[in-house]
Parts: sequence; C-alpha cells; structure tokens
Amino acid sequence: MIRKIAQLVVVSALLSAATTVYADMNLVVLDSVRAIMESDEAKVLIDAANTEMEVEQSELRKMAENMQSLNAKLQTDGEVMSASEKRKVTKEIEDIQIDLQFGSQKLQKEAQDKRQEILQVLAPKFDTVLKDIIQIDQIDLIFAPNALQYANPKHDITKKVTEKLNEQRE
Repeated sequence: MIRKIAQLVVVSALLSAATTVYADMNLVVLDSVRAIMESDEAKVLIDAANTEMEVEQSELRKMAENMQSLNAKLQTDGEVMSASEKRKVTKEIEDIQIDLQFGSQKLQKEAQDKRQEILQVLAPKFDTVLKDIIQIDQIDLIFAPNALQYANPKHDITKKVTEKLNEQRE
C-alpha cells in the first residue's frame, strides 16, 4: 500500500514537472507552403506562371465550347441525322473529350511543377526568415497545421513569416 502511494506521488510529481516544462516552451504553428505562396514575390511568380499557361487554357476552353456545340447539334438535329452522321459527330465528341482530359491533366501537371518551382526558388529566403523569427521569438517547437487536431490561431505564425518574406523583398 505504501509502495503504491509512493508511486502515485512520483507520477504526480513527474506530471506536474512535465506541465511546467511545457508551459515554459514557446510552441507555434506554421503552414510553410501557405507562408511562401502568399508572399508578394510568390504572387508575382504565380501571375507569371498563369500568363505562361494562358494559351493552353484558352485552347482547352475552345475545345470544351466545340464539344458543347457538337452535343447541342446532336441533341437538336439528332433525329434528322443519318446513322453515319450521328456516329461521326459522336466520335468527334469522344475524341474531343479524350483531348480535353489529356490537356487538363497536362495543364494540372504543369501548374503543379510551377508551384514546386516557386517553392524551391523562395525556400532559401523562407529558411532565413524562419531562422530569424525562431531566434527573435525564442521558439522551441513548430507544428505543421495538418498534423494537429486543433491549434489556437494565436499560435499561428504563418502570417508573420509571410510579412517578413515581403519585407526581405523590398
């Protein structure tokens, strides 16, 4: 019995010591990708990437419009079309669908690659800013928001990091 009480006292002492240690720690949350992508420099690079991809996006829109007009034609004139005409229009619609799907996937991959490129270009600046903030604010531990169930927004330093990135650009 005395042994159990002694164990209970030791466990409670350890828990209170651990609570004190955690209370003294500076814990923060940081979404590093969002911090970088919301910076002014990243926004400029994103706009440039979007401009580069505008031609392909325009082509995909034209293809989609063409497919819609063919579908409308098939709906309105389908009853008076010959079987071979229907097959021809249906085949054309299927071909456009395949091209649209391929073009969309290609454009998504290109956008993903551009995003990754932007992150890589800005990573050294981000690292410098983060090291400065860690040192100035004496941060002990940084959590990624996707690894948490809940975090009080007051602990999120993402906006602060973005602002510092913007200051470095000037």
